[in-house]
Amino acid sequence: ASVRFTRHTQTHHFAQSGRRTCWRWQQRWSTSDDESRRTATIGATVSEGLDICAYILTTISILIIIATFPVSLIFCIKVVQEYERAVIFRLGRLLRGGAKGPGIFFIIPCIDTYCKVDLRTVSFDVPPQEILSKDSVTVAVDAVVYYRISNATIAVSNVEDYGHSTRLLAATTLRNVLGTKNLSEILSERESISHVMQASLDEATDPWGVKVERVEIKDVRLPVQLQRAMAAEAEAAREARAKVIAAEGEQRASRSLKEAAEVIADTPSALQLRYLQTLASIAAEKNSTIVFPIPMELFSGFINSASSHAGGGGGGGADVKKDLEASA
Repeated sequence: ASVRFTRHTQTHHFAQSGRRTCWRWQQRWSTSDDESRRTATIGATVSEGLDICAYILTTISILIIIATFPVSLIFCIKVVQEYERAVIFRLGRLLRGGAKGPGIFFIIPCIDTYCKVDLRTVSFDVPPQEILSKDSVTVAVDAVVYYRISNATIAVSNVEDYGHSTRLLAATTLRNVLGTKNLSEILSERESISHVMQASLDEATDPWGVKVERVEIKDVRLPVQLQRAMAAEAEAAREARAKVIAAEGEQRASRSLKEAAEVIADTPSALQLRYLQTLASIAAEKNSTIVFPIPMELFSGFINSASSHAGGGGGGGADVKKDLEASA
C-alpha cells in the first residue's frame, strides 16, 4: 500500500509540474505575441507618422512653387534626351510610375532627387588576364564587352555602380571560362567561348537591369618559349609538305617522260621532230657553238640493233653505246 501511495504521489507531482511547464510556455508565447503586436503597432504608427511628415513637406513645397511661380519653373522642369531615362526619388523613396522620359518631366525642388541613366550601348575592354589553361599553359587573354541598360529603375536601385560591377564580373567570367579550355580550344574556338561568356554575363547581370549584348575575344598572347616551339613545329610541317609536293612532282614528271619515251618508240617520226626542235632551240641561242646536223637515218641501224639487243638480253645496251662512240 505504501508503494502504491508513493507511485500515486510521484504521478501527481509529475502532472502538476507538466501543467506548470505548459502554463509557462503559454505565457511566454502570449508575451511574444504581444511583443510582436506591439512592434507591428509601433511600426505602423511610425510609418503613418512618416507619411504624414512627407505629406506635409510635399504640401509646403507645392505652396512655395505656386508662390514663386513662374520663377520656380526653372527648378521644376527637367529634360532628358531620347536615349536617357530619369529615375526620381521623393524623400528617399522611389517615385511610382517608373523612370521618366524622354522629354520634359517635373520635380519638386528640395524633396525630389533624380538620376539620369544612359540607355545606349556601352563597350569596355577587359584588361589582359593571366589564365592557366586546362593543359597547364599560361596565356594572357583580353576581351571587349558590349552592354546596355534594359531597366533604368533596377540599375539605379539594385546596384551601386552597374558599370564597375559589370567590368569586374566580366574579368572573373573570362578567367573561369577559359580555365576549363585547352590551349588548342582557346585558339580555335573563340566564337563559341564568346557565346558562353555572353550567356553567363547576361544571366548574372539581369538582376542589375543590365543586358550584355556581345563579348569578343581580342587577343591571346602565348609565352615566348611556346611561340618558338610552335613556330619550329609549323616550319617542320611546312618542310614536310614541301618534300611531299616535290616527290609527287618528280613522280608525275617521270610518268610523263615514260609516256613520251613510249610515244617516240612507237612513232620514229616523233624522234625526228624532237631532233629538229632541239636544233632550232640551239640555233636561237647567241653562242659560238657550231652544230653539224647529222641525218637521223644514219642512226636507224643503231636504234634497230638496240631494240633487238634489248629484247634479247641486257648486254645490248653496252654494244650500242660502243658503236655510237666509234661513229662519233
